[in-house]
Amino acid sequence: MKAQRDRAGRGGAVWVLVITSVAGFMAALDNLVVTTALPSIRESLGGGLEELEWTVNAYTLTFAVLLMLGAALGDRFGRRRLFMSGLALFTVASAAAALSPGIEELIAFRAVQGVGAAVMMPLTLTLIGAAIPAERRGAALGIFGAVTGVAVASGPLIGGSLTEHISWQWIFWLNVPIGLVLLPLARLRLTESYAPKAPLDIRGTVLVSAGLFGIVYALVNTASHGWTSPVVLTGLIAGAAVLGLFVRHGLRAAHPMLPMRLFRGRAFLGINAASLLMFLGMFGSIFLLSQFLQSGLGYSPTEAGLRMLPWTGMPILVAPVAGLLSDRFGGRPVVVTGLALQAVGLALFALIIDPGMSYAAQLPALTTGGVGMALYFAPAASLVLSGVRPEEQGIASGANNALREVGGALGVSVLAAVFAARGGYGSPRLFVDGTAPALWIGAGAVALGALAALLIPGRRAAGHRSPDQGERPGQDGSREEGRDLGQRKARDPEEPGPHPVAV
Repeated sequence: MKAQRDRAGRGGAVWVLVITSVAGFMAALDNLVVTTALPSIRESLGGGLEELEWTVNAYTLTFAVLLMLGAALGDRFGRRRLFMSGLALFTVASAAAALSPGIEELIAFRAVQGVGAAVMMPLTLTLIGAAIPAERRGAALGIFGAVTGVAVASGPLIGGSLTEHISWQWIFWLNVPIGLVLLPLARLRLTESYAPKAPLDIRGTVLVSAGLFGIVYALVNTASHGWTSPVVLTGLIAGAAVLGLFVRHGLRAAHPMLPMRLFRGRAFLGINAASLLMFLGMFGSIFLLSQFLQSGLGYSPTEAGLRMLPWTGMPILVAPVAGLLSDRFGGRPVVVTGLALQAVGLALFALIIDPGMSYAAQLPALTTGGVGMALYFAPAASLVLSGVRPEEQGIASGANNALREVGGALGVSVLAAVFAARGGYGSPRLFVDGTAPALWIGAGAVALGALAALLIPGRRAAGHRSPDQGERPGQDGSREEGRDLGQRKARDPEEPGPHPVAV
């Protein structure tokens, strides 16, 4: 009988891992799958730079601001139930996006997709944690992380191939049959679980959503209205003021969605500032470079996706080495080195970008940036969790993922504003004139992220810090902290684990 139960448990765990990994793949893929399809979408549905920005940002913004609320809703009302609700909404919104008759409708349905992903994604690892024993959870989380990493790496390639060989609508149709298969499987194979005392911070969600929308709306409109126009100034000032209220709320509320006291720890402050700046530079640069490869160099969508693989796909190859380096030297030097290399890669591309450049000339910049991105990702999750209490790890990881998405949305808006001010879509030369200064801004943002990462205490400093100072040994991202987390989760199966990385 015991052997039968063990076999059933293993079978159930496999189903949970398959269902959550495929769902995570879909949501992570939609962050970047649209980038190589942007020129085709512009040609098919019309619209200018502003509309293309919103095609990307409508997804990332709703995803970012609702991520932690989605986790809390699942804890309170049932993780399987909310996971299925988010999956169903994501699937329906994908079909609606594929059927969009115009660019405005596409933007609206991309926003709905982001809502579905925000409900679905933070519950994937919670479901894994509830279904898989602690002694096997590390391997399961590694598989999940590898699958989402493949989604990030293959996003531009999949988007380009579908756009070129079928149509851009198929980057959204692809989600529909997958969602229709996953929904009944989730109903039959996932077990319901709750954490009914999870607080809901509706006020904080409204404040952060309104503040971010105001700032991004202003940045997107700089090209058509100018930086000193009433529309742009009102959006920037009002958005900043509302975000100030959100910070105040996070300092005073009993159960805020983002407790501001977490940022008193140098490790948490440093890695989150670095994450926001890294995604600002990386996401904004991918937005422009994926279009430059087609509009500026004449590559097909598939060729553009393939040529970006030395950058987007490098984490799959380098991450294991980066993990070993993190174990040996600590997380801070690996993250700082990775961000510095990524800044160098963007700066190299800004130096050599030209309408007639060869692919051989691009490779050093793409490869350097890709290696840098891989070095950043490997120890980042451990650094996020290392400076907070065990009961705060779920909210800490959710906050980090939300800040990454916010950084991505701001990166698209800021770099596109620079692009519009200095160039445009009129010719390959105009595209280069706008992209080069934008890449310099992206490189500068990532370089600032490297400086912010220096705030993270090193292994020696962390080892000499006593627990009552708010920091603990292992917060440099070493394997010791991972063992501590595994031991805590073994004692408490409901211990919140890290939410998946959403790029």
